[in-house]
Amino acid sequence: MSDIRANRVAEQMKKEISDIVNNKIKDPRIGFLTITDVEVTGDLQQAKVFFSVLGDESEREASLLGLNKATGFIRSEIGRRIRLRKVPEINFEYDVAHEYGNHIDALLRNLEE
Repeated sequence: MSDIRANRVAEQMKKEISDIVNNKIKDPRIGFLTITDVEVTGDLQQAKVFFSVLGDESEREASLLGLNKATGFIRSEIGRRIRLRKVPEINFEYDVAHEYGNHIDALLRNLEE
């Protein structure tokens, strides 16, 4: 039962964080950013927010710094938008799944040749 609730909270947090990052935060370090996934623990105390950035390694690092700096603001906004007893602690991580998928795709193309 808690897994279903955690998944619902994660999806709602994904929508809200995406809206907050794109519309409310004016930090120039944060580039063209997409929130790809949110994982919330069963007790709703911790949340891992995965993101991808269009750009190179330096833009990823700058965006991560900007997001970490804005974590308190993002948590307060989520607290206003989602009705929860306690807003989960947020940890941002870069999502490497897209790059990994491109790498596998390139390997498969090389096998065909």
